Amino acid sequence: MAVGAQAAVRADAPAAPALIKPAPLHTGDTVGLITPSSNVADPAELELAVRAVRYLGLNPRLGRNTNKRRGYLAGTVQERLDDLHAMFRDPDVRGIWCIRGGYGAPQLLDQIDYSLVRANPKVFLGYSDITALHLAFNRLAGLVTFHGPVVIFHGGVTHLSSSYTVGNLQRVLFQTGPIGRLTIPPAPNPLAAQHRIQTIRPGQAHGRLIGGNLSLIASLMGTPYEVDSRNAILFTEEIGEAAYRVDRMLTQLRLAGKLNAAAGVVFGECTECGSGDCKPAFDSTLSVTEVLNGIIGQARVPAFSGLTIGHTAEQLTLPVGVPATIDADRGELVIEEGGVA
Repeated sequence: MAVGAQAAVRADAPAAPALIKPAPLHTGDTVGLITPSSNVADPAELELAVRAVRYLGLNPRLGRNTNKRRGYLAGTVQERLDDLHAMFRDPDVRGIWCIRGGYGAPQLLDQIDYSLVRANPKVFLGYSDITALHLAFNRLAGLVTFHGPVVIFHGGVTHLSSSYTVGNLQRVLFQTGPIGRLTIPPAPNPLAAQHRIQTIRPGQAHGRLIGGNLSLIASLMGTPYEVDSRNAILFTEEIGEAAYRVDRMLTQLRLAGKLNAAAGVVFGECTECGSGDCKPAFDSTLSVTEVLNGIIGQARVPAFSGLTIGHTAEQLTLPVGVPATIDADRGELVIEEGGVA
């Protein structure tokens, strides 16, 4: 698809291309590692990324520009775009894994060759800023992608230190059968559980799975890449935002009709969210839970929060675009198909 054709796609375009699923990963497969957003400054972190991929039995291949830096970005737009295109073009690369998020992926969206992506379906994995690529690939290429761990979380930590995260990742990317029921990790004592499910609005709902990081979803509103939540299970999550900023972004989605258009809503966790250093300062604030209940609760759809999505050490991998069902009373997400075929 030419760049001009991409720009002509309206934000209210009626339908994405028919879904196409990538092949599953197998032990020994080559996985391309790219940095479409922020740079990885420490060479030790790149080495950890390589070791993490090998830990899964896969063969890592670093993009040519993964060591580039342009301020807070992992190189120029063209350098990051070149790595993305090269990995989709290379027949030996069976999957593409983003080393980290940060900021910068939205800069690529109007220059991606979506016909190349669709012609070479591959496992594509990441979260946070990578949400922009998930939404664009879903809308303009029809590719099932995977909202799951980046290789290196900020600060040189890998999500793969969690057996819960690794087990779910392997279940989703290496097996073709229905993924089935997903929920939070079991806790020996539910009163001291690290993760807690909260029902916002009871009920069950069915639809295709779509979403990602709240900031990125909000920032793409009014563009050709904005989230299409119609009859979908809309999932989102956030990190490090004061309650009023979560309120602002959810209000934007509400005013745009994205919450009421959905079949159901799942808000994962809001890690390190709270009152924050509010500027201007507020004499009092709301909790994030009160914000979720007040705004998502207005939508006339089943909804719950607390699923381990995104910025959390124990993290689920979700196939974007496939049919799913939620049970908001139980805090469960059931993926009805495999994300790979």
